[in-house]
Amino acid sequence: MTSVPTPIPSRTQFVLEEIKRRILTGRFTPGQALVETDLAAQFGVSKTPVREALKTLAGTGLVVMSQYKGVTVRMVDADMAREVYDVRLLLEPEALRRAVRRGASLDAARDALTRADEAGDTAERSLANRAFHRALYVPCGNPLLGRMLDEVRDQAALVSAVAWAADPSWEREAGEHREILRLALDGDADGAARALHAHIASFVRRAFPGAEFDGEFVAPEAQKEDGQA
Repeated sequence: MTSVPTPIPSRTQFVLEEIKRRILTGRFTPGQALVETDLAAQFGVSKTPVREALKTLAGTGLVVMSQYKGVTVRMVDADMAREVYDVRLLLEPEALRRAVRRGASLDAARDALTRADEAGDTAERSLANRAFHRALYVPCGNPLLGRMLDEVRDQAALVSAVAWAADPSWEREAGEHREILRLALDGDADGAARALHAHIASFVRRAFPGAEFDGEFVAPEAQKEDGQA
């Protein structure tokens, strides 16, 4: 029997979203301690919803719980970036390729690009960029694949927040997003997947030169032609 997830109480959900927003917009920085009593006072709640929110965030990889240091925002380094972006490089281009192949609607991706262009601050633009990427992989036709990418989405956003704080590259990435969407709307599934792979890889390499990844995206059909199972 499939278990039904227990709904998160509204106060816990509020605290969870607010802490996440502050982490992903750089207000809470990597390594910063998150003290339950301080957060409870800031949000006007008891420590219980704060504690539950922090446990959830630990499960998504945004914070780290330590017996000695308490709860801290996860540190971002080349190794962490490589692990998270390696998953994205393996799964996200293939998900987009499948979405294009099945003729899925990409209206949500187009809307997200518009929101990013019209964003009034970096936080709003960051959220729009995340929405753009999600709109590319969600309609792939495989809900499990979409959920797997959702699981690393927050960690990828944390890497991006740290990178953008050091070297904003919004305009370059916006141009790459437009090209990815153009190829997808033209029905070029493999071209869109290759462009997305290059976009993800180039970003993390600029931000963390020590992070190494495999080669360019190769469509399954091309792998079979080369004799690769």
